[in-house]
Amino acid sequence: MRSLDVGALDFEKGRGLIPVVVQEAATRRVLMVAYASEEAVRETLRTGYAHYWSRSRGTLWRKGATSGHTQRVKRILVDCDQDALVYVVVQKGYACHEMKKSCFFRRVPRSVGEASMVRSLPER
Repeated sequence: MRSLDVGALDFEKGRGLIPVVVQEAATRRVLMVAYASEEAVRETLRTGYAHYWSRSRGTLWRKGATSGHTQRVKRILVDCDQDALVYVVVQKGYACHEMKKSCFFRRVPRSVGEASMVRSLPER
């Protein structure tokens, strides 16, 4: 993994956190979105495994530390404003806490008349 200048990232805009879009290396499928602190990005670079900041628990966490559903980071992309990242990963197991490959398994209804979000077709 190529070196990333963590100091150049704009954590202040997001009050110490930046969004991370997680994409599966083999398929380019978006698996999840999480947030990273500067420490989380540094740990990701140090270990090669995805680390995030849990906003609900207020702590650093390594994806898969308890579940075994790890994300080995192959590449990190930085957006033009340097305030968002894409982790391109090799996903082991599920990315979603609902035991789905991707957290994005619901679709927005096509018609305004539909009252709620509906599940998409089952995963293959």
